[in-house]
Amino acid sequence: MVYVAMTIGFVLILMGLYGALTNRNILRITISFTIASTGTNLVLVAAGYMPGRAAPILGGVVDAATAAARIIDPVPQALVLTAIVIGLGVTALMLTYAYKLYETKRTLDISKYTDLKW
Repeated sequence: MVYVAMTIGFVLILMGLYGALTNRNILRITISFTIASTGTNLVLVAAGYMPGRAAPILGGVVDAATAAARIIDPVPQALVLTAIVIGLGVTALMLTYAYKLYETKRTLDISKYTDLKW
């Protein structure tokens, strides 16, 4: 199961990078970055999974004496939750920037934006 999740995560990362590098439409580039971010989160969760261990909730399932050997490290899940929030903010910022660019040039083709090229 872990290998399937990691494989799907790496495929999503590659799809996102391919989409970001081959598309000229800013919205498609934004969606490609979001797909790559989702793949990264999936790989992180799969890397943190440890088979046969329980969630880090002390009490009925796991007692405090054997907790270190029987629970999963919650750091990867916490990192992924943080990455999801940051990814949402970055996506909103990219979409806002794309909207402002569309308002000024009336196109989303990135090759038409030559103002900053030298």
